[in-house]
Amino acid sequence: MQTDPLADFLTHLRNANQIGQAEIMSPYSRVKSDVAAILMREGFIQNSEVVTDSGKQRLKLTLKNGSKQKALHGLKRVSKPGLRQYVGAADIPRVLGGLGVAILSTSKGVLSGHEAKKQNVGGELLLYVW
Repeated sequence: MQTDPLADFLTHLRNANQIGQAEIMSPYSRVKSDVAAILMREGFIQNSEVVTDSGKQRLKLTLKNGSKQKALHGLKRVSKPGLRQYVGAADIPRVLGGLGVAILSTSKGVLSGHEAKKQNVGGELLLYVW
């Protein structure tokens, strides 16, 4: 039984990126799908789609692996099941001076840090990506 499916998803993504794997498949959840959509919008992954495999929904991600440099350099889970981290709209951190993205779970859905600031909402700080 998984206690933190989002951390497992991030580890899978991090490992696939390190070895240069082109695609990964992960069990579907709405939070994972929303995080993948933000990663795609921000340019960290190439494509994200939901596929049905043997009657179960799975999330299929296509990574950006260029010949010289990968688009995804690091992922860090911030809020964990044992210690939740919440931030207000004014306290949303910048990741690597604006080069990275903070991803939050807010009352308006899963948003990137700059989208949450624009909408003036805070929430649970899920992860950092750079």
